[in-house]
Amino acid sequence: MKKVLGIIALLSSTPAFAHGPTPIKVEESVTIDAAPAAVWAVAGKFDGLAAWHPGVKAVKATGGDAAGAEREITLQNGATLKEGLDEYDSAGLKYGYRMSDPNLDALPISSYSVTMKIEPAARGSEVKWYGRLYRGDTSNEPPDNLNDDAARSAMSAFLRDGLQGLKKKVEGK
Repeated sequence: MKKVLGIIALLSSTPAFAHGPTPIKVEESVTIDAAPAAVWAVAGKFDGLAAWHPGVKAVKATGGDAAGAEREITLQNGATLKEGLDEYDSAGLKYGYRMSDPNLDALPISSYSVTMKIEPAARGSEVKWYGRLYRGDTSNEPPDNLNDDAARSAMSAFLRDGLQGLKKKVEGK
């Protein structure tokens, strides 16, 4: 019995049994001094990201605001992201989308799914942008530029910058 337990312990400590990446959660939010409907009029367009996100140069989209729509985002640095719309709820002021194809030149992330939701707040609206993602290198020992911290930092910065751009656009400042 001791021999069997020893073999199990040895096998479970080998790289073949090592734990892979776990999902990383990110959430950013901002309060905007405007009614939720006014914020939704700007942020609720799946193809409208370039109008308010300072890191986005252009968006090419097909399918409108219906589930199954797709968009290609060109960032200011020229890198592109491809995304697909999974859910769109105009009554609930919420939509969710996912990365279609990873592009490590754009973000050090191998996959993500993200949701934007607008809710009433004491002074206008609270916009929550949150999601789950996996680091760019899903091996057991990723390089620093593709690890959990790099992925979390990049996505948080992208969401935070976007929310600040949305606030500026909606509030007219």
